[in-house]
Amino acid sequence: MRIAASRPAEERGLARDGVRMLVATTDGLAHATFADLPRYLTAGDLLVVNTTATLAAAVDGRRAGDRPVTVHFSTPLDDGTWLVELREPAPGHSRVRDACPGDRVALPEREALTLLSRYPDPGADRLWTASFAGRSPGRDAADDRASTPGGAGAYLARHGRPIRYSYVPDPWPLAAYQTVFSREPGSAEMPSAGRPFTPDLVLALITSGVLIAPITLHAGLASLEAGELPLPERFTVPEPTAALVNLARSAGRRVIAVGTTVTRALESAGSEGGAARASHGWTDLVLGAGRPARVVTGLITGWHDPEASHLDLLQAVAGPALVRAAYAEANKAHYLGHEFGDSCLLLPAL
Repeated sequence: MRIAASRPAEERGLARDGVRMLVATTDGLAHATFADLPRYLTAGDLLVVNTTATLAAAVDGRRAGDRPVTVHFSTPLDDGTWLVELREPAPGHSRVRDACPGDRVALPEREALTLLSRYPDPGADRLWTASFAGRSPGRDAADDRASTPGGAGAYLARHGRPIRYSYVPDPWPLAAYQTVFSREPGSAEMPSAGRPFTPDLVLALITSGVLIAPITLHAGLASLEAGELPLPERFTVPEPTAALVNLARSAGRRVIAVGTTVTRALESAGSEGGAARASHGWTDLVLGAGRPARVVTGLITGWHDPEASHLDLLQAVAGPALVRAAYAEANKAHYLGHEFGDSCLLLPAL
């Protein structure tokens, strides 16, 4: 999208569910607001939402020579290290490209981050694996999880702030980056497709017969550039959700993922025939032309840059023609993009 929303809907005089929503079906395109969502769904349809909560994952630090830097904490790995990104301070927010293995970054509370290796391979120029304790004395690395009280999550809560980029010039509190479904801290950036939901809208959906079920996928850094594929992420699809997915599909109802994170989790838990099973762990699944969606039959999403791999996933669910038509119409109607922007409901033929 060429136009990015620079501030939350609430700061533009709208309710969260007052943002615009383009509804794209094989019968045509319709302009609505997000509060109209119940009109486009049928009793028995299943909405699957992500219960991850956003971390205050940006922390100010100092490189050698007392050079300021912003550290973006992306993902805690199983060995106790973290995936991190180094950015220049505002207003530029550009990537730091001259870092080397062994470099140390001084952080608040006399903490330090040590860069270990480029990720996922030595040729990468964005993410690093890094050692970082951020935990109370006596805690071992196995306890160093984003959601562990007193661990890295507590450190980020004390010293971090939400990650933002140059198209959002002003800082906003962490609450602006949570959804109504947020429960378990763990995402570097908000799963923004769920942001327009409000408690009243959730109630309206339930009373109209639409089912809602949770998954959890802790999203890493989402600011992917052209050619960058999504990285492995930790996810859980619980047994009751898998059962509801299979029930909806067997009844001929839609399984609508609220966002690309939910799509990735459900498809990682799906079989070739489209049945879902309870699953947890890491997923490295990349959806696209070579791997279409098998479980998800509808998608709620925000608007992202056309060059991002995000669009491959949308096309894996809805097909290239419907996605192209939706983006063309959204550009013509000046829909707003990125985490505080407008929405799209993609409903391909069942």
